[in-house]
Amino acid sequence: MSLGLLLVAAALCLTGYNIWDENRAGSAVAAVLVELDTRIPDLEVEPPPEGMIPDYVLNPRMEMPAVEVDSEDYIGRLEVPSLGLDLPVMSQWSYPNLKKSPCRYVGSAYLDNLVIAAHNYEHHFGGLKNLELGADVYFTDTDGNVFHYQVGALEQLNPEQVEDMRSSGWDLSLFTCTLGGQFRVTVRCDRVESGVYGLSYTNSR
Repeated sequence: MSLGLLLVAAALCLTGYNIWDENRAGSAVAAVLVELDTRIPDLEVEPPPEGMIPDYVLNPRMEMPAVEVDSEDYIGRLEVPSLGLDLPVMSQWSYPNLKKSPCRYVGSAYLDNLVIAAHNYEHHFGGLKNLELGADVYFTDTDGNVFHYQVGALEQLNPEQVEDMRSSGWDLSLFTCTLGGQFRVTVRCDRVESGVYGLSYTNSR
């Protein structure tokens, strides 16, 4: 009986920690978004001068600009309206960074090969498996350029399929772990347009 009570107590503690961690992650991204709202220009409200071509179109291989918030660099924000997600995206991924925010795993929005990773927290990528084909996804860089995508495929990859994740040929990939970490839920997206310019540098597929 004592062992049973200990197991129940351990399960309750784990459940409590998971709930706390979920709420912490949601609060962390909300605080960063408040700061990004003041730092990222809204090109629909204040469009650039007529005829101006954004830097990334002239030089698509340029490094994506970043904004520093609380000593961390962010390259923009990701929105998935059908899931109610609005999330900051950190410039570089690491396991500690994933505890705070979705991260760029590899690639660039300017080269149509951006890959973004996040934990399966409810407030991060926990709902990716529920996305439907054709769903809209938006990424806004720190210069205010908006990249519009639509979901083209959902995949489940093994952890060792690193090259399939890095060089998929899709314009945008989003991925997270399944519960237990055995597989990677992966959403593949095609780019539709980019902001007020409607320009696309390349479509590699």
